[in-house]
Amino acid sequence: MQIFDLEELKLLFEYDPQAPMIFSSGFFLFLFAAFMAIYVAAAKRDNLRIVYVILFSYYFYYKSSGIYFLALLFVTCSDFILAQKMSRNKDLAIRKLLLTASIAINLGLLFYFKYTNFFYEIYCDLSKNDFDPFDIFLPVGISFFTFQSMSYTIDVYRQKLEPLDKIQDYAFYVSFFPQLVAGPIVRARDFIPQIRQPLFVSEEMFGRGVFLIITGLFKKAVISDYISINFVDRIFDNPALYSGVENLFGVYGYALQIYCDFSGYSDMAIGIALLLGFRFNINFDSPYKSASITEFWRRWHISLSSWLRDYLYISLGGNRKGKIRTYINLAATMLLGGLWHGASLRFLCWGALHGIALAAHKFLMSIFPQLKSTGAEMKPPARIVGMILTFHLVCLSWIFFRADSFELAISMIKQIFTFFHAELLPGLLESYPAVFVLMSIGFAMHFTPAKIEKSCEQIVIRLPLLWKAAALAGTIALVMQVKSSEIQAFIYFQF
Repeated sequence: MQIFDLEELKLLFEYDPQAPMIFSSGFFLFLFAAFMAIYVAAAKRDNLRIVYVILFSYYFYYKSSGIYFLALLFVTCSDFILAQKMSRNKDLAIRKLLLTASIAINLGLLFYFKYTNFFYEIYCDLSKNDFDPFDIFLPVGISFFTFQSMSYTIDVYRQKLEPLDKIQDYAFYVSFFPQLVAGPIVRARDFIPQIRQPLFVSEEMFGRGVFLIITGLFKKAVISDYISINFVDRIFDNPALYSGVENLFGVYGYALQIYCDFSGYSDMAIGIALLLGFRFNINFDSPYKSASITEFWRRWHISLSSWLRDYLYISLGGNRKGKIRTYINLAATMLLGGLWHGASLRFLCWGALHGIALAAHKFLMSIFPQLKSTGAEMKPPARIVGMILTFHLVCLSWIFFRADSFELAISMIKQIFTFFHAELLPGLLESYPAVFVLMSIGFAMHFTPAKIEKSCEQIVIRLPLLWKAAALAGTIALVMQVKSSEIQAFIYFQF
C-alpha cells in the first residue's frame, strides 16, 4: 500500500500561483502544526532554531511568490552589508552614500515591480503610442519587507540602532514568516532584541495567541470572505446596475471587509508570533471608533502610519518648518502613501483625500484649540458626531481604493448621490440576509468595548489546553462550512 502520493508530495514543494500560502488555508494550519513540533524540539538550541525558522520562512515565501524569494534574499544581503559598512565608517558623506544605496536598492525593486507599467503607460499617453504592458509579476508583500529593511538601515544611519553582526539574525528579522507578506511592519529595535532571548511562551502568551488566531480567522475567513464574494464584489464590479442605497451598503460592506481582512491577518500574525515566543505591537485599534481623521490614522494600520510618520513625514520636515509646510508635508506623505498602495490614479485619489483631510483637521485645531487634536477626549455627543463624519469620510476614500478604475469609482459616487432610492432598503435586506447578519456581527465585534474584548481574551487564556484546541478546531470547522471553493487571498497581498 502506498502511504504517500508522490504527486501530492510534489505539490508541497511546487509554487502554485493559484493557491498561494495563506494563514487561513487548511494546508497552512496543518503545516504549522508540523512546524511547531520541530520548533519546540529545537527551543534550547538558538542557532538551529534560527536557521530552521529562516528556512521555513523562505519556503513560506516561495509558496507565495515562487522564484521571487530571491528578491527577499537580495534585499537581506545588501542591507546587512550596507548597514555593517555604515557603522564602521565615521565619514558622514560616505554614510549618506551607503544609506542612499540602500534606499535606491529597496525603492528600485519596488519601482520595477509596482510602477514600471504605470510610468510606461504615462509615457505612451504622452507620446501617443499604444500601451502594451510588460508582463511583470508582483511578488507578494514586497512593499512590506522592503520598508522593514529600509527602516533598519535608516536607524543604523541615524545611530539609533547598532547593526547586527550575524547575517542569520538579520535574515530571521526580515523573513520572519508571520509578518512577512502583509505586515505588520516590525521595527528592528523592537524585534531584534527578542531573537536570541531564551525561548519562553507563558500561559498568557499562549492563550492570547490562540485567542488572536481564532478571532483573526473568524474575521478573515468567515466575515470578510463571505460578504466579499456574496455582496461587495457584485456591487463594485458594476455599480451602475444598482441603486444608490445598494451602492452605499456595498461601500459599508467593503469598509468592514477590508478591516476584517487586514486586521484578521494582523491578529493571526501576532497570535502565531506569540506561540513562537515573540511579541509584536498592535496593528489595529478599532479604527472606526475614531472621531477624527487624525485619530483614525493612529488606530488604522498603525505600523504603516507610524512608519510613514517617522521615515517620511519627519524627513520632509514634519511640523518644524511652519504651518503651511506642515500641511504640505501631511498631504505629500499621504499622497506617497497612496502611491505605495498601488500605481494608479485611484490610489493617488485615496491618498490625496486622506492628506487633505489630515491637513484640514490640523488647520481646524489651530483655529479651535479647545478641541482635542485626535478627538479621543471629546464629550459623548460631539464624539458620536465626529465618529459618524470620520467613518463616512473614510468610506468615501474606500470607494477609490476598492474600485477597479477611477471611472467606476465616480460611477458609484454618482449612483449614491443621484439615484439613492431609500425605499429599496427593505428588499435589499431580504435579498442578502446572511450578508447583513455577518455585517452586523462584524461591526458589533468592532465596536465591542475594549473591556469586554479583554474579558473574552482572559476566558480563553484560562481555558485548559484541550478546550483551547477545541475552540480552534471549532473555528476551523466553521471556516470549512462557509468558505468558497477558491482561495481568497488577503487584500494586502497585492501591496
